[in-house]
Amino acid sequence: MKITKSYIGIMMLLSLFTTVGSRAQQDSQYTQYMYNTMTINSAYTGTRDMLSILALYRNQWVGLDGAPETLNFSIHSPVGDRVGLGFSIVSDKIFISDETNANGAFSYQIPVADGKTLSLGVNAGFNLLSVDFSRANTGALDPTDPNIQYNIENRFSPQIGVGAFYYTDKFYAGLSSPNLLETKHYNSNINSTANERTHMYFITGYVFDLNYFLKLKPALLVKAVSGAPLSVDVSANFLFNEKLTLGAAYRWDAAVSALAGFQISDKFMVGYAYDWETTELSRYNSGSHEIFIRFELFNLRKKILSPRFF
Repeated sequence: MKITKSYIGIMMLLSLFTTVGSRAQQDSQYTQYMYNTMTINSAYTGTRDMLSILALYRNQWVGLDGAPETLNFSIHSPVGDRVGLGFSIVSDKIFISDETNANGAFSYQIPVADGKTLSLGVNAGFNLLSVDFSRANTGALDPTDPNIQYNIENRFSPQIGVGAFYYTDKFYAGLSSPNLLETKHYNSNINSTANERTHMYFITGYVFDLNYFLKLKPALLVKAVSGAPLSVDVSANFLFNEKLTLGAAYRWDAAVSALAGFQISDKFMVGYAYDWETTELSRYNSGSHEIFIRFELFNLRKKILSPRFF
């Protein structure tokens, strides 16, 4: 079934006014968050003990005009024995809005026991928000409405975030907020604002060695932000012979997902995820696609015998 242009406009504007209005804005959504953890938790920076570069693209709700598209690039590395440095940039597009986040990250790893480490992190950067109301040409809007006559162009706001990440060879848990600042972009010409709200993330997971060739990693992500429903992702991934990853995930009251990844070599890994919507929106789209490629090199701390599963 092909949804009409007018109906798309109404639905997308309702989503946008979660941003341009009085409610909270949600950060970018990822199914394969376990591969770009630094983006949501600065304390993860440098903890893979090697230079790690990742590019991820997400095309959400395929077939629905104006649906979200996200491009994420990150790079991080240890510097010395305990320090990690990194940088990430995220580009989000949804209907009539474009948003860019750029952040530098710093972490410090503290050994707490043999094989157990607590990493503390901080990130700082900026957000650029643009809203072009002329792209809302749906025929369902009143062109004389003052709320759609004034665009927002590259509105700047600073970002500061913190994180903590505890990990062993098998277990990890993290708590973070990528942006502690609640910024309002106010347009003096109209009575509308774009709100940047504080997001809190909790992640955890454990790696089970089922046999010499097979590992299982159940994982959990919880995301909370004022003014929006709690988001909970539960996943389970199998790793076969340190090469092939297959798994499934469930986003509470939102989607079910299939995940696959392949370690092409010691340096290269590629991955793909597909989401099926479990909401009414599933009637109007053919699902969401997410792909990534990761490049890693230089075993800088000489600790890793095989690729870590998180």
